[in-house]
Amino acid sequence: MNLKSQLKIFCLSFIVFLFNSCTNNNVTSDDSLKKYFDQYHVTGTFGMYDNGHAQFTIYDIHRFADSAYLPASTFKIVNSLIGLQTGVISNEKMVIPWDGVVRADTNWNKNLTMEQAFKLSAVPYYQEVARRIGKDTMQHWLDSIGYAAKNGRAVIHTDLDSFWLDNNFKITADEQLGLVEKLYFDQLPFQKRVQEVVKKVMLQEDNSNYKLSYKTGWGFKEDGSSIGWIVGWEEENLHPYFFVLQIEGPQNMDMKNIRIDILKNILTQYGFFKGIK
Repeated sequence: MNLKSQLKIFCLSFIVFLFNSCTNNNVTSDDSLKKYFDQYHVTGTFGMYDNGHAQFTIYDIHRFADSAYLPASTFKIVNSLIGLQTGVISNEKMVIPWDGVVRADTNWNKNLTMEQAFKLSAVPYYQEVARRIGKDTMQHWLDSIGYAAKNGRAVIHTDLDSFWLDNNFKITADEQLGLVEKLYFDQLPFQKRVQEVVKKVMLQEDNSNYKLSYKTGWGFKEDGSSIGWIVGWEEENLHPYFFVLQIEGPQNMDMKNIRIDILKNILTQYGFFKGIK
């Protein structure tokens, strides 16, 4: 498939989320980013949408638009939205008591608020949230936002508290970008308060030059290889730039550090973090 055909497919899929058309003129393919993936011996894709200029910058357009992977802990964005909307989560300070099961990540072995669980990516907290939401309600909201529905309706076939981790259904990078763009502008079918709370807990860095908001994810494909995500936005001078990073590598890779290093290397190359964008 040639680049023109790839761009056409990308534009058709992304229109679902941004409600506007996309042309070859506002999509830039940036192969210079390959060096950051090669540095850590991983494959992957990166996409950024400059909202102010309606410009996309993509590394590996085919993978960005057409390859779907389990969402892993990026699903905590949606799980939080549904939990807050339905009242299962009252606010970001709501505590779910530790279940007493000792886990490898010692940060999870205590009572956590929603905000703490989100930032620590505490799976047990959000598994309990999913159980409290219930399968029918969860499915209703997944259908309402069209989550992971590019290749048809995403249906929960397996356990309610692990379907986002077990390759039950998969999401593309362009769908992830569309989700965070709509969240930022309160365009998802949830109460504005709900969306504001989720945006609040997504904020990771905040200083005089920029704000960096994101959610990470780490899971494993059927063949055991690691899949990592970072989805969110960087904001300078009240101007948002939405991004998705997706990487794939060996099962035992240092995903936690590698994915953030790649993201920050890319954003630095593009001139971010200085407050001049």
